[in-house]
Amino acid sequence: MTLSPSSTAAGGIWRDVVGQDDAVALLARAVAEPAMMTHAWLITGPPGSGRSVAARAFAAALECPRGGCGDCRECHTAYEGTHADVDVVATDGLQIRVSQARELVQLAARAPSVGRYRVIVIEDADRLNEHSGNGLLKAIEEPSARTVWVLCAPSLEDVLITLRSRSRHVRLRTPPATAVAELLQRRDGIEAPMALYAARAAQSHIGLARRLARDEGARIRRRQIVTLAGKITGVGEAVGAAADLVAIADEEKDAALAERNTAERERLVLTLGADPAARTQPPHVRAQLVALEKDQKTRATRFTRDVIDRSLVDLLSVYRDALVVALGLEAALVNQDNQALVGQVARAFRAEGLLRAMDAIGLARERIEANVPPLLALEAMAVSLQLPR
Repeated sequence: MTLSPSSTAAGGIWRDVVGQDDAVALLARAVAEPAMMTHAWLITGPPGSGRSVAARAFAAALECPRGGCGDCRECHTAYEGTHADVDVVATDGLQIRVSQARELVQLAARAPSVGRYRVIVIEDADRLNEHSGNGLLKAIEEPSARTVWVLCAPSLEDVLITLRSRSRHVRLRTPPATAVAELLQRRDGIEAPMALYAARAAQSHIGLARRLARDEGARIRRRQIVTLAGKITGVGEAVGAAADLVAIADEEKDAALAERNTAERERLVLTLGADPAARTQPPHVRAQLVALEKDQKTRATRFTRDVIDRSLVDLLSVYRDALVVALGLEAALVNQDNQALVGQVARAFRAEGLLRAMDAIGLARERIEANVPPLLALEAMAVSLQLPR
């Protein structure tokens, strides 16, 4: 059966996939023309480009009788991940475990129950390690007739070569800030000035732009981070700046996860039929609680790393803007609301110094990703960011 696509890059189920007209056209054509369809897709793009949004929209379009109208029950349930034949997999941990991969293999072998396809979306395909990735290999290499895999990752290099070589690649780009601002206005009811500020400050990262626009605390934390660029005048200030970055991440982690962790523990105890108020628990309950605490600790580690990494991206934007100013380039500033700070940094460093500062931030990000203790990596970075006397 050949469907006639009912949507374009600007409408239907694709309306929230902003600034990605080429990718949307390719995916919509695959939905409409069976000859263009394949069993495995790999959607890549920089953070905030809308990888998971595009993957969910694609899943919805595959299940929709009209190819992605955006209004029917199939579209809504598939997009939200509640459709019987659409499974969206994301991980709070540092990696996707082998046990999870095995469950997906079993799931992929089942025929769809109500829809045209069984669609499995893995939002964090870059979290597949060699063992879990290889566990999926045979299922992706020899799929069931109506099973479609949709993998999402920042880049091709972040995915095991055995998986990416068996998938059709769709590349997303960073959307324009104006397109992100328009989305915030249309979808979230954000006022135009705040929407544009948030889109620029988030460097077109859609999720972060929405958070900045809606959360004053997030805007305050971002200002605390970017102003560090003008305060590091010596080694003492550098050490203090590193500690501040870690403290900001810890505060955000506690605010985001503390209540969730407590609720998970209480729910587990009740599920096991134990008394939540008991001072000691039976051995089988204690074992389950230890396993839960281990998972929560892993989730907290990843969350902290992600927050620190985003903080470094915000800090990097100051030096990027300063380089634009120093070189007299015709480019929009990320930190247009803080041009005094940008000017201060631009005057303090020459272009070469700004590039070295940007390299130091990039190196810190790489070290933290490689499991170097964040405080050590940040202290080494901050020492390199001292304002020249």
